[in-house]
Amino acid sequence: MPKVIVIQQVFKSRKWMELVYPALARQTFKDVEIISQIVEDDGLSAETLLARHNFSDGGAKVGWCEEYIRNNFPQIKILKPGYNIGFARGHNEIFASTDCEYYQLVNPDLILEPDYIQQIVKTMDENPQIGAATGKLLQYNFDRREKTNIIDTTGIVMSRNGRARDRGQHEADSNQYDRQLQVVGVSGAGPMYRKSALEEVKMPRQSRAKRVGLRAKSELLTPNTLALSPDSEYFDEDFHSYWEDTDLTLRMQNRGFQCLYVPNATGYHGRTAGSSKKGYKDVSEYRQHHGTISQQVKQLNYKNHMFVVVKNFPGFYWKFFVRECFMLEYVAVFEIATLKILPSLFRQLPRMLKKRKWIKEHRKSLEWVKLLNNKGLLS
Repeated sequence: MPKVIVIQQVFKSRKWMELVYPALARQTFKDVEIISQIVEDDGLSAETLLARHNFSDGGAKVGWCEEYIRNNFPQIKILKPGYNIGFARGHNEIFASTDCEYYQLVNPDLILEPDYIQQIVKTMDENPQIGAATGKLLQYNFDRREKTNIIDTTGIVMSRNGRARDRGQHEADSNQYDRQLQVVGVSGAGPMYRKSALEEVKMPRQSRAKRVGLRAKSELLTPNTLALSPDSEYFDEDFHSYWEDTDLTLRMQNRGFQCLYVPNATGYHGRTAGSSKKGYKDVSEYRQHHGTISQQVKQLNYKNHMFVVVKNFPGFYWKFFVRECFMLEYVAVFEIATLKILPSLFRQLPRMLKKRKWIKEHRKSLEWVKLLNNKGLLS
């Protein structure tokens, strides 16, 4: 059993793979198994095109990303669900079907420095109460193929109004975030999770019929789909993608685990959907930033940010309702299409309330609420 399983979910990752995968191979911590879950590939590889030219049956359906991994990193295990399984469910399958001490998630556009995993493992080994940790992630310019000193995330901070953000994002790194400390949560771009913490916070499923349908589709499309856990989930699959990382770490906080920022572990992230630099303080800049984000992402963000609070907060603060009123007004005026997510929101709300009840019944600590009063930080 490896101490660390590295999970890399491939979604049209051709632009990044030739930098991301060599960085995984150069990690100084060697007790690892790397799993690549290919949910959507980038077209046909040269091998497949040749097969189609020579054989009438079209040859094997191998994409560019899969061929690149097989040819250059044969030690990496490849999984193919056969469709866009989503961030939450894709990782849940691997959590449920493998065993190790830690899971290191690596976004498709995240380049890790060689000692990233080693530094975080060392820190988590020293304190069994750490359920999740992240290093300092800086932004990477893939068009120029160069590192920057602009911060992407140094952990997630959150306020009583429900707003969560990546600490330091868009700031120039001048060592102002070089102190190790507790944070509300860690970004899903490059977190490490403790397996025992994941097992404690996994939730009972609330929608079994829907799961059966998805499982049948997955098994039909590929013979090597991992076995699903029929009764529980780690990441909340109703989220699909976006905010599932904050939700998971708040559930860990509610169970008494800590989330830690480890500044001496460094990576470079080519984030595609971050926050606007000034937030709501500059509506014009905020609108311009949102214009670069897909409609699906905006809809998932709108729905899921509310569900994080509904599920995990011990109470509902007045600041949360004030902020939601302003957000609804903004969306109704400038992004009316985002409201198309409302039927899904109302359909999922009863399940969220059941999950809220489960979290409340299994809560061991509210120590994390202090983080909401201290800009999401504990030294």
